[in-house]
Amino acid sequence: GWRVGYAVASPELSVGIRRAHDFITVGAPHPLQEAAVTALNLPDSYYVYLRESYQARRDLLFGKVEEAGFKAFKPKGAYYILTDVAHWLPEYGCADDHEFAMFLVKEIGVATVPGSSFFREPEHRYVRFHFAKKEETLKAAGEKLGRIKKG
Repeated sequence: GWRVGYAVASPELSVGIRRAHDFITVGAPHPLQEAAVTALNLPDSYYVYLRESYQARRDLLFGKVEEAGFKAFKPKGAYYILTDVAHWLPEYGCADDHEFAMFLVKEIGVATVPGSSFFREPEHRYVRFHFAKKEETLKAAGEKLGRIKKG
């Protein structure tokens, strides 16, 4: 919703980006343009730190999710982990990913997003964990998820 961004691409790719840009963004608000300029002028060390801290949190939650018995897919650039929960749907009496996500909130105390929200042809077998959280929050979620494995 901020309508701020940039892309580095070959002319063949950028023609499509420029066409879409004309229809999607008319003009970004001035404060957001200023923020983008500030961000582009930050030292490389800031972005190295940012990448390393996100990777550490990804690895922490990924390990906890796998320990709990989820079939997880390790992201290479996103801030969430998609997991296949099809094997648990019947075990916990859930018809689909929405019901399983609600089960996780109500019974386990961990919030996820139903994966079907992210597919054109919905697959109702995935839930998504977000790891852009404090380390202690991720550790607490991991402990709670351990309750699933134990039944």
